[in-house]
Amino acid sequence: QLQFVESGGGLVQAGGSLRLSCEATRLSLDYYAIGWFRQAPGKEREGVSCISSRGGITNYVASVKGRFDISRDNAKNTVYLQMNSLKPEDTADYYCAALISGQVCRDASYRILWKDDWGQGTQVTVSS
Repeated sequence: QLQFVESGGGLVQAGGSLRLSCEATRLSLDYYAIGWFRQAPGKEREGVSCISSRGGITNYVASVKGRFDISRDNAKNTVYLQMNSLKPEDTADYYCAALISGQVCRDASYRILWKDDWGQGTQVTVSS
C-alpha cells in the first residue's frame, strides 16, 4: 500500500504556472503507473493526467491537453504535473494515486489500485 504526499499547489493568476509533486513515502514508484486527479467544489473527482511506470505512456483530459505536462523521476520517487496557462476552471484539489496498469492510462479509464489510499491533496486556486 502506497502513501502519497502531494505538494506544489497555491494561488495563481490566470495564465500562470504551477508544478505539482506527488511523492510516494513508503514504496518505490518504479513499477506503478500514476494518475493525477482533481476535484472542484460540488463536482466529481476526475482524472487529469497519467503516466506509465517508465514514462512511455502519458495521457491528458481534453481540457488540459497542451497546457499540462506530466513527468516522473523514479530516482526521487516522485511524479510531477507541470501546469501552464492556468485557467479559473482548473481550480480544484489535486490528488495522485497509483493506477492498476499503464493500459488504464492509455485508455483513460484511470482505474486506481487502492480506493482508500488518497493523500491530503494540494489545493490549486486560479484567479481571474
